[in-house]
Amino acid sequence: MKVADKKRVLREMLFARRFEERCYEAYVERKIGGFLHLYPGEEACAFGVLEAARTGHDYVITSYRDHVHAIKSGADPKEVMAELYGKETGVCKGRGGSMHIFDVKKHFMGGYALVGGPFPLAAGIAKAIQMKGGDEICICFLGDAANNQGTFHESLNMAKLWNLPVLYVCENNLYGIGTRIDRSTAVVDQYKRVSGYNIPSAQEDGQDVELVYKAAAKAVNHVRSGKGPYFLELMTYRYRGHSMSDSNAYRAKTEERMWSKRDPVIMLRDRLIDAGHLTLRDYKDMDTEILDEIENRVIAFAERSPEPDPAGVENFVLAENDPWVKGGVH
Repeated sequence: MKVADKKRVLREMLFARRFEERCYEAYVERKIGGFLHLYPGEEACAFGVLEAARTGHDYVITSYRDHVHAIKSGADPKEVMAELYGKETGVCKGRGGSMHIFDVKKHFMGGYALVGGPFPLAAGIAKAIQMKGGDEICICFLGDAANNQGTFHESLNMAKLWNLPVLYVCENNLYGIGTRIDRSTAVVDQYKRVSGYNIPSAQEDGQDVELVYKAAAKAVNHVRSGKGPYFLELMTYRYRGHSMSDSNAYRAKTEERMWSKRDPVIMLRDRLIDAGHLTLRDYKDMDTEILDEIENRVIAFAERSPEPDPAGVENFVLAENDPWVKGGVH
């Protein structure tokens, strides 16, 4: 990445961090309900991979830890926050909430609460791309614990059999809810598991956005060139519990401290400072600006947005109840 790109990505990752932290506060304030799975600690994964893709052109699909992927894919942060608030101005008009962010105009094909659910959907999207002869690819983000689902193996087998343009990105944060990976999975290195399907794969440090970008660029080029699927495993760590209902009591504090020393935002910040491309004052000013933007633009938008009209409870459930379809909008 060029210096200008590194500085932009630093700002984007810091924005994502502050956005998620503000989500935490709003949840505690009971302004966000339901389940909430936060992303702090894993920012280099989404930003490194999607920086190597074509935003708004390639298709992206992920699981329920989805806010940051949506924003990096081009979704408006105001509308993402409004969706978390359950407001009519949300990206899904308040019908989806945290685990079901979706923005078809940006080719962000959603977060899914069903563990293992995105795998076959990604293969289906990739099959559609292949049949239409497009040059897009589908990027499927997944967690390490989801790989024990049957859909993982079935989907990868079909993806290779049909040579589909799909990139599977495993964000391996070492835990499936409260269970550490070595207690639930026989093969801990996830990238090795796809060898049975003859799919090329790699493992990379998921805390270093530059290394992620480099590995992702290779993977994206492989898939886009028509060589079929690719599997990229990124070793990362979530700083909070699995969800807001998780006390996080099962992890050793020594482990948490070790990973906190490899914070993806701070690592990139310090690298830019050491190279003379940024000062600590610049970073603090950036942070202040971001906090102000989130409070006065993002949160304010969600706060003042209207609740969905109860009269429209059946809208968007079935095609015949969809006002867009009735109105001739497709």
